[in-house]
Amino acid sequence: MARRGKKKGRPVSGWVVLDKPVGMGSTEAVAKVKWLFNAEKAGHAGTLDPLASGMLPIALGEATKTVPYVQDGAKIYRFTVAWGEERSTDDLEGQATKNSDKRPARAEVEALLPAYTGVIMQTPPQFSAIKIAGERAYDLARGGAVVDIPAREVEIGRLEIVEHSPERTLFEIECGKGTYVRSLARDMGRDLGCFGHVADLRRMEVDPFTADDFVTIAELETARFGEAGRGKPSSDGQAPQEEIRLPDRFEDIDALLVDTVVALDCLPQVSVSDDTASRIRLGNSVVIRGRDAPVEAEEACATARGRLVAIGAIEQGMFKPKRVFGG
Repeated sequence: MARRGKKKGRPVSGWVVLDKPVGMGSTEAVAKVKWLFNAEKAGHAGTLDPLASGMLPIALGEATKTVPYVQDGAKIYRFTVAWGEERSTDDLEGQATKNSDKRPARAEVEALLPAYTGVIMQTPPQFSAIKIAGERAYDLARGGAVVDIPAREVEIGRLEIVEHSPERTLFEIECGKGTYVRSLARDMGRDLGCFGHVADLRRMEVDPFTADDFVTIAELETARFGEAGRGKPSSDGQAPQEEIRLPDRFEDIDALLVDTVVALDCLPQVSVSDDTASRIRLGNSVVIRGRDAPVEAEEACATARGRLVAIGAIEQGMFKPKRVFGG
């Protein structure tokens, strides 16, 4: 019988709300953060293209169990649309496919915004992670195929102009899961008869996190290795070729983590005693006590001393755990 290998890394848990720089891919960012924390497990909530910057929430350890709740959270972006040119990727990376000498006035752009607010139908870009017959659309597009991607519903709560010039418009948008900003630039450019593509994109927020939670790679490296940044990992998140000595203490970098329970702000929360928490972690249902305790909830989370114990359902005043978290 094959022996199960020992897990590599520390059992550290929590969220790193990374301010991802332009030029770094999401997978690369996760690898680097995982290495810096020497974490057993890591994953992210919502891909950011290498050309985009801003908020990339990265879950470590048991926080990976809460990734779906962050992925479903509302997002705020600031993005610049360059008018007069449509590109194959709908951003700066692709080749120009259509051109126009027309440039829109601010009033024309403002008049268009109501059509892109609320629940709308949107066709994702050819170069996107959407799966078509089991393959990623961007893989098919890179092979020269023209991909037929069906339109789908997305929800846009707010779309506003921040700055405008004849050549470019800076927008701020608050939107739901699955919205492609690149598709907005493409479609607005077509509706205005001038074409357009995303020239700059920054994710400002992913609910429930805000800009106050931001941390940079440089700040993580300084916390982990000191001001000299000795032993910093390479750009792919792996250790450099030369041998390095890693300090045994992680207090400084762990202090930059956002607690796992913050990701569940969207759920009702019930506070339980340490004894009750122990029973829940063993998979037992428990009676929820307290004047304001909910009697019914499809999903809720239980906490003890502010720490996450479990996610579960509340039925007739009983909390029934579905996913438990370590103490």
